[in-house]
Amino acid sequence: MIFHVVPLDDWLAVPDRPFAPASLDEEGFVHCSPDEETTLAVASAFYRDVKGPLMALLIDEHKLGVLVRWEAADPAPPPGTAPGTLFPHVYGRVNRDAVEGMMEIRRDEDGRAVELAVWS
Repeated sequence: MIFHVVPLDDWLAVPDRPFAPASLDEEGFVHCSPDEETTLAVASAFYRDVKGPLMALLIDEHKLGVLVRWEAADPAPPPGTAPGTLFPHVYGRVNRDAVEGMMEIRRDEDGRAVELAVWS
């Protein structure tokens, strides 16, 4: 399972199409994380000011219909990420049937991600 951080409103915006965040057009791939700890570090580093619910999509990479490459962060991984961590980059849209579930990223009063929780 790989993880993708997304504001809930973005995930729900076009529910009948494969998911294509802005990074796909801007960088050519969808950023994902290899585990929960890295997902929390990414959320804290890049999504601290996002308003509303923030989610982690749980993606079965074997169900994706596009290439997934495990690559080093460029230029550097976010603070809190273990040295040498490789990130799964999805080179295309995420077909929704590859998303096995979602967890809510709970944040503290400063916007730092503190845990993944079952979303209800």
